[in-house]
Amino acid sequence: MRIYVIDNGGQWTHREWRVLRDLDVECEIKSNESALGELRDADGIVLSGGAPSIAYESFKLGNTAEFLDKMDVPILGICVGAQFMAMHYGSRVSPAIHPEFGKVEISMVKEDSLLRGLPKKFVAWESHNDEIKDIPKGFSLLASSATCKVQAMGNTDLQRYGLQFHPEVEHTEFGRDIFKNFLELCAR
Repeated sequence: MRIYVIDNGGQWTHREWRVLRDLDVECEIKSNESALGELRDADGIVLSGGAPSIAYESFKLGNTAEFLDKMDVPILGICVGAQFMAMHYGSRVSPAIHPEFGKVEISMVKEDSLLRGLPKKFVAWESHNDEIKDIPKGFSLLASSATCKVQAMGNTDLQRYGLQFHPEVEHTEFGRDIFKNFLELCAR
């Protein structure tokens, strides 16, 4: 199995790569400016977090829209990657009323294949100023927190999933399980 992690300038992009590598997956970090042809052999794609404010700097995510439109593989967006995905599919992203940094309790709204086997509540690591304001058409709300409605979303038909929190960080409970669930989606 081959997974590409798309680098959006996030501080933990290498952690995403490392978790996947530690799960015995062939994995490579690619620039968000990579040509679509460089990703053709992917079984799945992870859109990393990053520093850009999607509300004002979505242009800094390079060819990410093309990856979402033309790649017929599961795609997992993390933080900025999820925010871009939400905007791309018609949602609003804007500055959070309560930016989240550090540990936050996540409450599962709907268990689906990405969050399968996780408890109804768990702790995750956050680092965001912007947030997804509503669910894009065709997506389901999967998880929320007390101050951020959209912590996880998914569209099984499109094979697109987004997480506001960071599953790659050790402080996130069950982060490796989320990546394992994503890899199972990629193996189908």
